[in-house]
Amino acid sequence: MLEKKELVKLALSNLKIEMLNPMQQAAIACAEEDKDLILLSPTGSGKTLAFLLPLLFTLRPDDQSIQALILVPSRELALQIGSVFKAMGTPWSACCCYGGHAVAEEKKTILNNHPAVIIGTPGRITDHLSKGNISAETIRTLVIDEFDKSLEFGFQEEMADIIGQLGGLQKRMLISATDAEEIPLFTGLNATNKLDFLDENGDGNDRLTLMKVLSPEKDKIETLYQLLCTLGTESSIVFCNHRDAVDRVAKLLADKKLDNGRFHGGMEQPDREKALYKFRNGSCHVLVSTDLASRGLDIPAVEHVIHYHLPINEEAFTHRNGRTARWEASGTSYLVLHQEEEIPAYISTEVVPFDLPELTPKPPRSVWQTLYIGKGKKDKLSRADIAGFFYKKGNLTNEDIGQIDIKDHYAFVAVKRAKIKQLLTLIRGEKIKGMKTLIEEAN
Repeated sequence: MLEKKELVKLALSNLKIEMLNPMQQAAIACAEEDKDLILLSPTGSGKTLAFLLPLLFTLRPDDQSIQALILVPSRELALQIGSVFKAMGTPWSACCCYGGHAVAEEKKTILNNHPAVIIGTPGRITDHLSKGNISAETIRTLVIDEFDKSLEFGFQEEMADIIGQLGGLQKRMLISATDAEEIPLFTGLNATNKLDFLDENGDGNDRLTLMKVLSPEKDKIETLYQLLCTLGTESSIVFCNHRDAVDRVAKLLADKKLDNGRFHGGMEQPDREKALYKFRNGSCHVLVSTDLASRGLDIPAVEHVIHYHLPINEEAFTHRNGRTARWEASGTSYLVLHQEEEIPAYISTEVVPFDLPELTPKPPRSVWQTLYIGKGKKDKLSRADIAGFFYKKGNLTNEDIGQIDIKDHYAFVAVKRAKIKQLLTLIRGEKIKGMKTLIEEAN
């Protein structure tokens, strides 16, 4: 079995990371002690790696049982952590369990692949425990990511029930970008190391510029539209407080010919995934979302966060802003305000006025467009298969193909918008890797 230093070295090499940051180094150092861990660090600072690396130290190589459980508040966060764990290339495997995904498929993966780590949402983990698909007795390590959210009132009953079944726990790790006023007793924390990398004097991010945009109308949609047109092709997340508001804003922007995606918990999982893929690969520059998109999503290089609705509290404000100015990048956060709205008291940093131009630019079109392919990993389809098919049958070059994302039963591919019609004409009726399948624009 690899030693701890070798495990870290292997994982970092596979992730193409040269050096851990101070927060991650501190988390690993704490893992050497026989104590539970509370880790507080800003969004985008690398917390996932900060708990996954110490988690590896707790796993036994000759044990085929489930050894660790990672509880998360959303399916997107579960998938993100699972992706990082897989990319680390360790001797162990993980299984993601979440609502909107077939329980039978998860059960099959657990029985056949013997994952050492289960990553899941409270509701789905409760389901698997009640059905006996997951044995609680073998789990020795518990991680609660975004614990301030996971331990909220709405989750508490399920969380207490799950943790109450984990009689063999030896280590607990609680992770978040914001502290909680009180940690419930049912978490069972014992002697604890607390690492606090949050800046108590504001958000602590001098790479984030905070601006306000004044709307002459109470209905701020026209001001939002003008702002997004002014920002052009730079990526922006627009936050609304409610699902119906997301639907309304997304539709009104689309009616004005401004491409955007919408994202909230009331949508079907495939539609949520499609919206994220299109936003990540640059097919649309605007994502309209509830606070669901403020946590746990792997969306690199978001340049602007727009608060169409004022956040309900400081915690929500912090997590929304954490979508931009990540790592060493800079970003801008905009508050869209009408005359009756005031800047919340918890915002102590300077808010700079942003003046919209007198003439609104035309809505920008992205260079990329996303195609849907009706085959995926379970059909033995790879990124190389897709790229090769488009090169050979569609007369595309390497520069014409962007990000390729493959799921179990389908895939999304970013293709230069100017090449889409030609491509679809050339590949009509063609088989990809000997398989007939649907290939169409992902609208």
